[in-house]
Amino acid sequence: MTDSKRFPSINSRPVSGFILMLALVAFLAAPAHLGAGSPLPGADDLPNLKDMVHPQGIMPGIIERYEIERADSAAAGWQSPEDIKKTRAACGGWLESLARLDFDGMSQEDKVDYLLFKHSLELESYGLEGRIREAAETASFVPFAESIMGLERARRRQDPMDPARTAAAIDDLRRRIEAARGDIEAQGKAASAAKPGKEAGAKAGEAVNGLRKVLANWFAFYSGYDPLFTWWVDAPFKAADSALEDYSAFLYEKIAGVPPPREAPASGPRPGGRPVVQGAGSPIGHQALAEALAREMIPYTPEQVIAIGESEFAWCEAEMKKASREMGFGDDWLKALERVKTLHLQPGEQPKLIHDLAVEAIRYLDDNDLITLPDPVRTGWDIHMMSPERQLTNPFFSSVPPITISFPANTMSHEQKVMSMRGNNVHFARATVFHELIPGHYLQRWMGQRYRPYRRPFGTAFYSEGWALYWEMALYDMGFPKSPENRIGMLFWRMHRAARIIFSLNYHLGKMTQEECIDMLVDRVGHERENAAGEVRRSFNGQWDPLYQAAYMIGGLQLRSLRKELVDSGKMTNRAFHDRILRENAMPIAMLRALMTDQPLARGFKSDWRFYGPNPGGK
Repeated sequence: MTDSKRFPSINSRPVSGFILMLALVAFLAAPAHLGAGSPLPGADDLPNLKDMVHPQGIMPGIIERYEIERADSAAAGWQSPEDIKKTRAACGGWLESLARLDFDGMSQEDKVDYLLFKHSLELESYGLEGRIREAAETASFVPFAESIMGLERARRRQDPMDPARTAAAIDDLRRRIEAARGDIEAQGKAASAAKPGKEAGAKAGEAVNGLRKVLANWFAFYSGYDPLFTWWVDAPFKAADSALEDYSAFLYEKIAGVPPPREAPASGPRPGGRPVVQGAGSPIGHQALAEALAREMIPYTPEQVIAIGESEFAWCEAEMKKASREMGFGDDWLKALERVKTLHLQPGEQPKLIHDLAVEAIRYLDDNDLITLPDPVRTGWDIHMMSPERQLTNPFFSSVPPITISFPANTMSHEQKVMSMRGNNVHFARATVFHELIPGHYLQRWMGQRYRPYRRPFGTAFYSEGWALYWEMALYDMGFPKSPENRIGMLFWRMHRAARIIFSLNYHLGKMTQEECIDMLVDRVGHERENAAGEVRRSFNGQWDPLYQAAYMIGGLQLRSLRKELVDSGKMTNRAFHDRILRENAMPIAMLRALMTDQPLARGFKSDWRFYGPNPGGK
């Protein structure tokens, strides 16, 4: 059962709605000079204040309370299997309490929130089961873990601390870390010993990074504040920290065969309860892929999803040939694409282009009455340049606030500079700016912070990336591209998303290698090889869910299907449709459809929405 002190009964009366209302009143009463970057929204941008406070049902307060308790109970660093089991039991307690609520007596909004919360708890429980297995598998790699966690627990209890004895303990810790590495190296050399697997190596590296963070936080608490501690412990700590850093790099590079992450991530629950099924980018196999699709409410098999990608790819190729003919290259669209790649700007000119393209997209949305854009959204965004290091795995634009631009820096090699300019040419950029800014991720993030924000934990890449990709499809259909070069720029990215479905799922099914994925992006999509290699590294570096790359186009196709159902039928206008999606905030798109179509809901709701037809590919 649930620990009532950490996870109180969700049948208690929530007060978060009242608190949120007070916060809103205080926000609206604040003097305008407190805002930075853009003015506070005025009356015209707050047409309906009740939309900014969640409906006064039971579920919003329950969800907010859970998120508070979850954040308070999250461990900063390594957790033992026993620690994770306690968290899973607490998660189960919330599910038990949720089952006792009167679902049939709820409003439609509350029913949707109930199902979203239940789905999220089930996903988190699933993820915790995996973390229990991971912790058990990595325990042998970190036999010194309890020594580090013991220091942290003693600090929290404020047990008496003898600096000299502590220094000796840290020096012993350093020897144990080095011994653990030596044992693994010896195991790898022994002919008869079982070799540690790549996935285990990556998980062990992550565990060591988590323990390193715990030890660093422990040291920072005393260092400089306790003179004797600093005198005794400073040198042993630095040696132990270096040993942990070297050990983690060894596990990643020599055992897992992948580069260490740029930052040492702390072990803990995955954002939004979405568990990463396996680490180090290893193929996960058919069963795990099918289960992952089911968890995302996608009622298709992996083979059917690949067939969707192939169908969309074929459509893009046909459209490419049309544009190629208009440019005078006949059906050889790769030659037309090569011409488009040469239409790039010189160093220093890219930021102004991005700004102007963003303004063009905003004007088009206004002129065609496609979506509501509050004034702060129009001017509140900013642009920065992406570091050369980050461009190794993200050779294109990114919407990480603020929008970051990939373009050559002086430290790059000549070949890297040329590829970066070609891959970020004017027409590719024109198809990317509205994906990242408005009406894409920037607008989506801005609205998500203001409308039903308690739903943000239910986010999924099919919603977040699907929204931005949907606009690539919608604007193409509406005639946003003005020239064949514009169309090729948009089609390149759309073809790229279709290829992501094909190569990422085939990789996880064991049907394609990473090198074959790179070849596909170069030969069939027209990527620069350096950019293609960065894309594949990003796809399979172990930091992304196996379905993440497929989520772009699949989510976009889901939203396009929903638009046909509601807008093309005359039930909603374009503006009403798009505004409603953003004001409902993040959730699986199948659940968004159930909400927007007022679908009857049961406690055991499961979606069978086949948004791309009954049997894609006939498989």
